[in-house]
Amino acid sequence: MRLTPEIIQRLPKAELHCHLDGSLRVKTIIDLAQIQGVELPSTNEADLLKNLSIGDTPGSLEDYIRKFDITLSVLQTPESLERVAFELAMDCHEDGVRYLEVRYSPILHTKNGMQLSETVDSVKKGLAEAFDECGIITGIIICGIRHISPDHSIELADLSIQYKNRGVVGFDLAGAEENFPAKHHQDAFDMILKNNINTTLHAGEAFGPESIHQAIHTCGAHRIGHGTRLEESKDLLKYVNDHRIPLEMCLTSNIHTKSVTSLDEHPFRKYYDQRLRVTLNTDNRLISNTTLSKEYELASKAFNLSLQDLRGVIINGFKSAFLPHNERRQLIKKVVDEMESEFGFDRRVII
Repeated sequence: MRLTPEIIQRLPKAELHCHLDGSLRVKTIIDLAQIQGVELPSTNEADLLKNLSIGDTPGSLEDYIRKFDITLSVLQTPESLERVAFELAMDCHEDGVRYLEVRYSPILHTKNGMQLSETVDSVKKGLAEAFDECGIITGIIICGIRHISPDHSIELADLSIQYKNRGVVGFDLAGAEENFPAKHHQDAFDMILKNNINTTLHAGEAFGPESIHQAIHTCGAHRIGHGTRLEESKDLLKYVNDHRIPLEMCLTSNIHTKSVTSLDEHPFRKYYDQRLRVTLNTDNRLISNTTLSKEYELASKAFNLSLQDLRGVIINGFKSAFLPHNERRQLIKKVVDEMESEFGFDRRVII
């Protein structure tokens, strides 16, 4: 079977690292701004997309994060969160995504008085509507923010505990990495881990392997968001590999934030060849102007991945999902059966 964009889009995929506030439809931003009386840089779709997405001159991670000021300005009501959660899940379903973890920070949506719990209820409602519409399985990851007070991370950890087994599947720490170490938020992660909740941390994107070390050994991360600089520590890389800690890799985003200077220098292929549990993700569909299928197509071309290689990365995604073990096994079996019957993949032992 010849690998084409159409085939890649049809392949069943898992999306583990996708920010809600970075993955809106441009038309929806304009609609919501009109409804809420929010001023935008432009109400022309093409111009607004140009303003929001990263072009040919990527900047720093901080430059990338500033793009969210626009999207967050229209995400301050329950109705807006419900709408964008529904649309994101539907867009992902159209892209072949069968399992989606949506991450966002409730604290960033309280500017106009919305309660933290309201934000979760609204996102849950939108995702539930998408499930009813197309059957996509979803979960919510709540994010603390590195450069916001650790007291807020404790609030968000408590919120995650309240919604454990009620839509929330994990806890994350996002935001500017350099000068904002994860250890400052350790109390929040202690709460999370003591309540048996999954954790993932953005680490090794804008800072070195010591950030990944801190995420794992201080905050107890079960997965690492990005991890592009893990290769700088052979000992830590071996530990991550031995303990099967998944890496949520986002190729286009890594270039946009200058985590890597080019795909030629991206460590994805090295990690894959060493059998690290690498996964492919979008990070921000709007800001990076990408889809998960585009990320798989990019990887297949840049790293000369075969169909069987893509199968391995796809399985990695489902194996790394923050789902109960037996549900995860059932989902993997369903995906493997589909890839064998619909796409002619060889059935191989999954390890």
